[in-house]
Amino acid sequence: MAKPALYIFGEVLFDHFPDGSAVLGGAPFNVAWHLQAFGQQPLFISRVGDDGTGKQVKQAMQEWGMNMAGLQTDSVHPTGKVQVDISDGEPGYLIVPEQAYDFIADETLQALPAAGLLYHGSLALRNPVSRQAWERLKAGCTGLVFLDVNLREPWWRKAEVLALAGEADWIKLNHVELAALQADNAPVETAMRRFIDDYRLQGLVVTRGKQGALAMDAGGHQAEVVPAQSMPVVDTVGAGDAFAAVLLLGLQLHWPLSLSLQRAQSFASALVGRRGATVHDPAFYRDFVTEWEI
Repeated sequence: MAKPALYIFGEVLFDHFPDGSAVLGGAPFNVAWHLQAFGQQPLFISRVGDDGTGKQVKQAMQEWGMNMAGLQTDSVHPTGKVQVDISDGEPGYLIVPEQAYDFIADETLQALPAAGLLYHGSLALRNPVSRQAWERLKAGCTGLVFLDVNLREPWWRKAEVLALAGEADWIKLNHVELAALQADNAPVETAMRRFIDDYRLQGLVVTRGKQGALAMDAGGHQAEVVPAQSMPVVDTVGAGDAFAAVLLLGLQLHWPLSLSLQRAQSFASALVGRRGATVHDPAFYRDFVTEWEI
């Protein structure tokens, strides 16, 4: 079967860590970066400032061989920035408002092919300008919509996120986010089944940190995966994005749900052994590409 085009829409930014380091990231950017390393040539649609960090984003994308056609430059707003704090091994985020990715324009989205697999998060849609661009992209394309929920205070509203859920085919979120959106104490499998039914999803994936992840499709098929207890952890920033990238890869290559889940966990487990959400060494991906016969 022919592979659809992959469109990855949303933020690109630098994660600033307590030790003074800054790592290129942003959930959609991380997903696009990994998919590029897996040979899928996604079109990443975002916006950077006309500043030094914006130039770093462009240089990194060019060196990684990514398609630059969807990256816009903003002469007013700066390239995205997030301050990351690590507490008990878990990251916390201070997200700055009025960043370039909040102002993705829709003018360049009119000439895209009609068929595609569309991925987006929830953070970049906090601003009506980028939200309008997303709506233009979605209206002009046919194919699956994959929503990667990222509930970052104070940049989300429950009604808005649930409206996005109603427009999605597949959703990934963590167990805390599922509870926040469902607002009841039902067991996770029951909550997942209800969420799928309420929003007519094709599939739902819930990540649970050290407990692994659960997946369920509209037909009631379930899969579960648990990470190895011995895996080294440097930080968990970007682990969910690594997981999402492989889930998209599975949809792209028509893998069974259980296989996609196993491979997503394997890749995410490898990523948390490194600092930051992106890896600039192609050798990091080579074993996965070979083993998965991509």
